[in-house]
Amino acid sequence: MVQNIAGIILAGGLSSRMGGGDKCLLELSGKPILRHVIERIRPQVATLSLSANGDPTRFSDIGLPILPDTIEGYVGPLAGVLAGLEWIEKQDSVRALVTVAGDTPFFPQDLVSRLALAADTTADTIAVSRAGERDHPTFALWPKAMASPLRSYLLQGGRRVFGFIEARSSVAVDFQSNGGADPFFNINTPENLAEAERIVREGSA
Repeated sequence: MVQNIAGIILAGGLSSRMGGGDKCLLELSGKPILRHVIERIRPQVATLSLSANGDPTRFSDIGLPILPDTIEGYVGPLAGVLAGLEWIEKQDSVRALVTVAGDTPFFPQDLVSRLALAADTTADTIAVSRAGERDHPTFALWPKAMASPLRSYLLQGGRRVFGFIEARSSVAVDFQSNGGADPFFNINTPENLAEAERIVREGSA
């Protein structure tokens, strides 16, 4: 666990390719995908929350604070990042927020420690996960100081995650699969869910 880092699970998205609804609540190996995500991230952070809009009672059994977007309208994952940053602004012991996606159950178990180490050179550096040649900005470390500029960016109509990141100090952290599953394999389709079942069954994550 990294003592001064909080975590937030981004459970947004319209899940259109899965027929709508919350894909993080779909069952994977006998429990919701969200449970797999929680089990991966909870040991890595000091405190944890969930970014989700709509009726919060559908997540009532997970035991996490539910943070709705604080920007009106569906503006994408950055709204969830902002909700998390505004949440940790009230926590003096927390210096940064790590985001993970709610549909990606196999991310690295050393994600937070490696992102925190990479961003430790300065108080305002965003650390972004990378696998191979692809960046994964929903798996990133966001310093607490990013709350105000991110809110301004969204209020001015900004929506692109990389549009925000590229205008600021950032560092990429490369995570290799070591011959196993893609560490940032996400579940978007029924075929992806079947592949995730195979990964769990074979223990290759």
